[in-house]
Parts: sequence; C-alpha cells; structure tokens
Amino acid sequence: MSLKRLPKGSLPREKLLNQGAHSLSDAELLAIFLRTGTGAMNVLELSDHLLREFGSLAALLSASEQEFCAHHGLGQAKYVQVLAILEMSKRYLAESMQKGNALTSPEQTKQYLSVLLRKNSRESFHVLFLDNQHRVISDEVLFQGTLDSAAIYPREVVKRSLEQNAAAVIFAHNHPSGIAEPSDADKRITRRLIDALSLVEIRVLDHFVVGDPDVVSFAERGLI
Repeated sequence: MSLKRLPKGSLPREKLLNQGAHSLSDAELLAIFLRTGTGAMNVLELSDHLLREFGSLAALLSASEQEFCAHHGLGQAKYVQVLAILEMSKRYLAESMQKGNALTSPEQTKQYLSVLLRKNSRESFHVLFLDNQHRVISDEVLFQGTLDSAAIYPREVVKRSLEQNAAAVIFAHNHPSGIAEPSDADKRITRRLIDALSLVEIRVLDHFVVGDPDVVSFAERGLI
C-alpha cells in the first residue's frame, strides 16, 4: 500500500514531530532511517519485513557488513550510516557522562556501558575514573581476555587510578555469552579490587556486568 493513502498524522516523520520519538515503534524509527522502500514494499512494509528477518532492531544494528548488505533494501551506504549513528550515540552518552555526576544518572551509565561493551566478542574490563564529585575524569579498557575470562590485576588498577587522581571508580565488564549474571569469579575479583583500592582511599562505587540485553549492577544487588 502506498504511504500516500495513510493519514498524514500516522506517517512516521509527522508522528515523531507531533508526538515525540518515544511514540514510534521500532519499524517506524527504522522507516525514517531507510527513507524509501522497494518496488514491492513501501518503507514501512520494508522496515517490518527487515525486523522480522533480523529478529530485532538490536540485531539489525549490530549485524556485520556482510549480514546487513545481504538483505534486499539495504546496502553499504546504509551500513555506513548505521555505524555512524552508533558511534554518535556512543560519543553523545560519553560526553553526557563526563559533564554530569555518574551516580545521579545510573540508567545513563548503564546505557553508555551497554553501547560500549554489549557486542564485544572478547571479555573486556572497563574502568570509569571519577573525581571527588563523582564526575567522570576518563574511562578506559584496562584488560581484555578470551571469550570467557580476563586477567585482572589489582595492582595495575590501583596504579592507573592514582595516575588519574581518581577519588572513586566504577567497574564494568561484558559477558560475551550475553548472560549478565555475575559469576563467583566476578564477585571475588571485585572484592580484591575493593580491598586494594581502599588502601589508597579510592572508593569502588559499582561494578556493572554487561550482557545482551541486560546490565546487572553490583550495587543494586547489594554486592558492594
């Protein structure tokens, strides 16, 4: 069916302007990104078709170039646009975090870390270094491991925290399996890091385990 036959207020672009981006479905958001359909499908039908083929919007956005371009209606130009959008989202969240207090926006912290770590195929250990007002000084990946483990050395974490003049830190690491549940090893290394950093009066405020799609907070679980 032609989009011209739909009520103007129900078209994705007009709906976004009138009701806000939050009111749009995944298919409607994707339709705005795609802009045009194919000879057989209008852009909304194409969007719905692609979401069914990929399984979800997240799966589409995280697809490899080969997987993405294999679908009719997509191509390298749109794949490049996806990468640009994801990178802009990452930088926006990073800049917002650095301007604010990491503890007053735990959901934003979760979003940032999820975008940063969720699709990593290797386990990565990430540290947010915070000043005495809990503003982000910097964030770094300190360790990277295999598919199921990462070697984390408390001495190196202490050293880097002192170099950054951090008053507090937030840890995060991803589980490539996609399961965000903290393991016994996660709990043990967190306790070792807390003990090591307490000797130089640096607080560990939280440790996030990033899965797909969930993110688990040690602080919210009462593990810190």
